[in-house]
Amino acid sequence: MTCRFLNVGVCQFGATPDKEKNLCKIRKFIENARTAEVVVFPEYSMFYSSNMFRDVTLLRKVAEPLDGKFVLQLSTLAREYSTHIVCGLIEQEKGNIYNTVVVINDRGELVTFYRKSHLFDAYGYQESKVFSSGFCEPTVFNIGSARCSVVVCFELRFPELFRVAALKGSEVIFVPAAWFRGDLKEDLLHVLARARAHENGMFVIVCNQYSESFCGRSCIVDPWGVVLLDLGAGEKYVEIRIDVDEVAKARETVPVLRLRRKLLYTKIISL
Repeated sequence: MTCRFLNVGVCQFGATPDKEKNLCKIRKFIENARTAEVVVFPEYSMFYSSNMFRDVTLLRKVAEPLDGKFVLQLSTLAREYSTHIVCGLIEQEKGNIYNTVVVINDRGELVTFYRKSHLFDAYGYQESKVFSSGFCEPTVFNIGSARCSVVVCFELRFPELFRVAALKGSEVIFVPAAWFRGDLKEDLLHVLARARAHENGMFVIVCNQYSESFCGRSCIVDPWGVVLLDLGAGEKYVEIRIDVDEVAKARETVPVLRLRRKLLYTKIISL
């Protein structure tokens, strides 16, 4: 029986207000990739400024369409280094600004994109002042033989998204993040990632920014809820090989997806 593995590269870095500088960082990380079939970057990898939540004019100046320079550069890198790329950017489309993640395959093609649906209006921040909400379920796409999905950062607190992805067949879910520093915030990041992984029997791969604003601690959690990789502090790149067949084993041993009482939830959905 053929085993299914996926080689994942996680790039933990701090984005700046300089898009070209951020692209240079991204290129250097990808140049260091060795066997990665997919390289994951954080939320806001294209641009981050500490005052961007208060200045929609600034975001309108830096936001780009999906066929803009930033995504085209990512496509070139993906094709040049024969790897998939998962990366966060600030997208502008028909006058709206979205917190978006793109997935580009190893041929440089845009496979899918996901616009953050649940915006970060918490801890005194109000992302909804400058961003529009996406309105789409996570899609499922293949990287090799692994079925994958994407959500963004704050959405770790919305288990419905992960459950929908799992029910659609997703085995690996990428979570580009810009998780702010704060008391016990690092622990909370891991608690939520482990819960989402175990309750759905799936790999959860969190790629977080690291800077004065963001806490790092990017992680890969297996379908049993065990942290396989913790990047700790600092800007760094780490690769890990995950056994995708663990998903089927976990879902057979703890069959929560099969044991759901669907009729019970119809009332809850309408609340």
